[in-house]
Amino acid sequence: MTVWTTPTDLKTQLQRLWDQGTLLRASLADEALFPLQLRLKKPNNQALAERFDEVRQWIRLLQAGEGAYRLQWKEINHRQLGRNQVPDGAWVDSLDAALTLLGRRREAERFRQLAEATLAAFPALHGWLCRYPLRVLEQGEHWHKVLAVLHWFRAHPHSGLYLRQLDIPGVDSKFIEQRRGLLGELLDLALPSTAIDAQARGARAFSRRYGLRDKPLRIRLRILDPRLAISGLSDLEMPVEQLAALHLEHRQVFVTENETNALAFPAQAGSILLFGQGYALDRLGDIPWLHRCPLHYWGDIDTHGFAILDRLRAHFPLARSLLMDRETLLEHRPLWGEEPPDKRCTATLRRLDDAELALFEDLRDDRLGQRIRLEQEHIRFGWLERALRGLHSF
Repeated sequence: MTVWTTPTDLKTQLQRLWDQGTLLRASLADEALFPLQLRLKKPNNQALAERFDEVRQWIRLLQAGEGAYRLQWKEINHRQLGRNQVPDGAWVDSLDAALTLLGRRREAERFRQLAEATLAAFPALHGWLCRYPLRVLEQGEHWHKVLAVLHWFRAHPHSGLYLRQLDIPGVDSKFIEQRRGLLGELLDLALPSTAIDAQARGARAFSRRYGLRDKPLRIRLRILDPRLAISGLSDLEMPVEQLAALHLEHRQVFVTENETNALAFPAQAGSILLFGQGYALDRLGDIPWLHRCPLHYWGDIDTHGFAILDRLRAHFPLARSLLMDRETLLEHRPLWGEEPPDKRCTATLRRLDDAELALFEDLRDDRLGQRIRLEQEHIRFGWLERALRGLHSF
């Protein structure tokens, strides 16, 4: 009898629909989900003929649970017992019946209340609520705070405030920081497009995307020519906006991301070095004077390093690479390492010159070995000094 569907099996089928959000979705969307037919594995003709006592036990078991579901019957003609009715299908006729069987009526009512409150203020969230009803329940205890945040941003577009400055009753900045993903999804739908900076994407760009003042991106500057030092200072860190306003009599700029290499970089006449910018790389384009002098980028020789160079050239088409060539790579073969798989770039890079592109493709396609990588700090210091002497701008 165990191969035939039991009341527990029927409940399991409904539980899956709950876990998928289907049942809660049915309370919002105009879906013809009910009456819902459940799968019923039943005795075949041979079992009906040869195991009728077991069949009758199975029937009694199903009948004991009837009420939350409805059995559909068919008539059979047993050669010994004559005509009999056996279950041929199982149906749940309404959402309420399904919730009762699962013991989920209270949760469903809570969702209904939260959804009604949400849609009364933000009807544009109807589709999101239909897609993610269980996420609403997960945040049920805090959903009033979620709505308070949405109300605030709608009432204060482009506020220019820091996140810490938001005055939302019952909501602190930590609440928002911990739910940036959820709030971002909702704000994208609840706010007009004019209140959203579409160019700012990802969790780190939450503040800028929704009109808040972001933590200033800071870039570290090393002045490589003592004659250009500012009041004797040659190592400074400042926000991009302040760096953009800086006036130095420099002739060329080096850019790197490795702090050790940046600190050990040799003195160079008329030169400065920028480093430590990380994901602020794209903001370098906001610095006007960087567009008026030669710019050299020194990165790791791996697919990720060339991807960064390609990104940099989106802002500085004439930027030159430094020590990212085949000769440098082959000269340091004993120091090769492996590029982490999650850092590899397999895209097509369109801003590399012919030599850079050929080397990138060899690295990407593992023609020189598996995930070959030469990190900047493994390049001999004398090799760097030789390359600097060879720059035409000196």
